[in-house]
Amino acid sequence: MWILYAFSSAFFAGITSILAKIGIKNTDSNVVTAVRTIVVLLFSFVMVAIVGSFDTISEISSRTLIFLILSGLATGFSWLFYFRALQIGDVNKVTPIDKSSTVLTMILAIIFLNESLTLFKGLAILLIGIGTYMMIARKESNKEVIDNKWLLYASLAALFASLTAILGKIGIEGIEANLGTSIRTFVVLIMAWLVVFVTKKEKEVRKIDKKSLSFIIFSGFTTGFSWLFYFRALQEGPASIVVPIDKLSIVVTILFSYFILKEKLTKKALFGFILILLGTMLLLI
Repeated sequence: MWILYAFSSAFFAGITSILAKIGIKNTDSNVVTAVRTIVVLLFSFVMVAIVGSFDTISEISSRTLIFLILSGLATGFSWLFYFRALQIGDVNKVTPIDKSSTVLTMILAIIFLNESLTLFKGLAILLIGIGTYMMIARKESNKEVIDNKWLLYASLAALFASLTAILGKIGIEGIEANLGTSIRTFVVLIMAWLVVFVTKKEKEVRKIDKKSLSFIIFSGFTTGFSWLFYFRALQEGPASIVVPIDKLSIVVTILFSYFILKEKLTKKALFGFILILLGTMLLLI
C-alpha cells in the first residue's frame, strides 16, 4: 500500500510546482511560502481531526519531537530556496535539480538508516545523477543568463529536501503520520513568517492579486495532499525507495510545464529526463 501512497504523493507534488510557478509570478517568493504554509497547516489539522490522533500528542517522545522539529526546519529552508529558484528560473530546469535530492537521500539512508546498497540502487544513483546534470544544460540563447542564482537556490533546496526525508523518517517512527505532518508544518509556518517579518515583506501580503492568491492557495492544498501521502509512505516503506518514487513528480511537472507554461526541453535535456526515469524505475525492481 505504501507504494500507492508514494505515487499519489508524486502526482500532487508535480501539480504543486506548476501552480506555485504561476502564483509566484508577481509576488515575493518568501511571502508565497508563508501564505501557502497556512493552507497546508489547516489542511493537515483537518486530517488529524478526521483520524482522531490529537489525543496522542502527549505520547510523543522527546526524541521524536526533536527530529520532527529538525525535519520541519529543513523543509522550511528547502521551500524558501525552491520557490525563490522557481521565481527566477524555468520549472523544467529547477525541478530536476530539486529532485536530485533523491541521490543524496539514498546515500544518507544507506549511511544513517542502514538501508542496503544493491547493484540496482547503485546504477539508479548513477543514472539519476547523470540525467539531472544533462537536464540543467544552459539555454542556447542570448538571454542565457538573466540570473544564474536559480541554480544555487535549487541546489540548496535539494540539499535540505534530502535532510527532510531522513529526519522525517526518523521523526515519524511511533507517531501517526498526519499528526507528524501537522507538527512539522507548524514549524515551517513559524519559520516562513519569521523570514517575512525579518525581511520586512509583510505588507506585500495585501498586494497579492486574486489570481495569484488562488494559485497559491491551490498549491497549498496539493502540497497538503502530497505531504500526507508522502509521510504515510515513509512510515510504511523504506526511505531509499519512497523518496525516488515521490520524485517521479518530475514527470507531471515536465508535462504540465510543456503544455501550460510552454517550456520546451532540448534533446539533451529530454535524454537526461529519460535517464532519471530509468534510474527511478530501477529502484522498484
